[in-house]
Amino acid sequence: MTQPLIDLNREVLEIIRTDFGGLYSGELGLSSISGGQSAANLAISNLDISHYANRRSEVFPKNKRGASVLSPYLRHNILTLDQVYRAVKTAPYKDREKFRDELLWQEYARHLYARLGTKIFENLRFEVNTHTQGDGWNREMLCVDEVVSELEQDGWLVNQTRMWLASHWTVRNEMGWLHGQERMHRELLDGSRAANILGWQWTVGAGTGKPYGFAKWQVDKRAPGLCLKCPLSNNCPIREFPEEIAPRQLERDPLIDHDPDVSATTGPVAPVKSADADYVLLTIDSLGDNDAALAAHPHLPAVFVFNELALKKLQLSSRRIGFYLQTLQDMSTRRHVQTFLGDPYQFARENAVAITYAPVPSFKKFSNLAEVFPYPWLRPPHAGSVQSFTSWRTKLGK
Repeated sequence: MTQPLIDLNREVLEIIRTDFGGLYSGELGLSSISGGQSAANLAISNLDISHYANRRSEVFPKNKRGASVLSPYLRHNILTLDQVYRAVKTAPYKDREKFRDELLWQEYARHLYARLGTKIFENLRFEVNTHTQGDGWNREMLCVDEVVSELEQDGWLVNQTRMWLASHWTVRNEMGWLHGQERMHRELLDGSRAANILGWQWTVGAGTGKPYGFAKWQVDKRAPGLCLKCPLSNNCPIREFPEEIAPRQLERDPLIDHDPDVSATTGPVAPVKSADADYVLLTIDSLGDNDAALAAHPHLPAVFVFNELALKKLQLSSRRIGFYLQTLQDMSTRRHVQTFLGDPYQFARENAVAITYAPVPSFKKFSNLAEVFPYPWLRPPHAGSVQSFTSWRTKLGK
């Protein structure tokens, strides 16, 4: 049996302090974005995407932002992409289409990662600095410091400022994007390898060949007045756009153009059963009440095992760990939940578990699974090109 059992009947910060010593980075704290199905349900019930198309990229002041802040719940399938896609069907056309386009971008990232696996950690199409280590964020600049502070305090950023930080790290300061995305991944409540790495690859030019140049112009447009408060306002290091570069095109991996095994990418399309399950094993990719395995077994104990070795390596922020604990605590008010710190793959080997498939490389480490349930795709993967969002979407059809 994986040990030890985590007692969820305690304050979240106390759990992290006593049970997760050495397994997280940064100061101890919680995000203002609460984890859990109850919080997610409240967020979607209050969802209003009016003016989303015009305001989704606004940064400061915060009350001008049009972003939905649903991404932490979407990343962990507490809310599914399909559920949110359908929830905005009566929204104004322009806002609805732009919002749904962003949901499809998230699905594109998942398809790409499911097909390429760990190859997504390499430059996809163009040669860009990957491995140079160092801190690529100059926090003397108020625009950078404000954004990094928000990242560290809340574990969430609007897409615009994610692009600012990625560009500043790699395009402007020539630090390796792989280390930059890892730094951001530690903090993000919605941190997924699929979306975070794809976002960095596209921003720094590894996916498109056209790096996004971060400059004062974007700050003045999206956060008016911020530069006037900056101690470097008279000597702004990003007053001009960075010099345009044309990255060298790489030989494309054949998988980008064609998937020879779509069924392996997709996972099971119907439940696969080899034995009767005694537990439902949750993963980081499926923490909602509507998890397929949970829904099929309402009376079985739900189990979540924090991967101790992975946490020791990744050093995620306490806010990310806190979000997961809040989610499990919330679920425990509706059904029996057991939470462990140890090895989830060992738990699956030693117990008969039902689990929902996750389209990530680490899922292949599971063995001896009693039941495997389908992943809740918004759109099923196809065999065609994924070299760009446009080409992927064209093959998607209606």
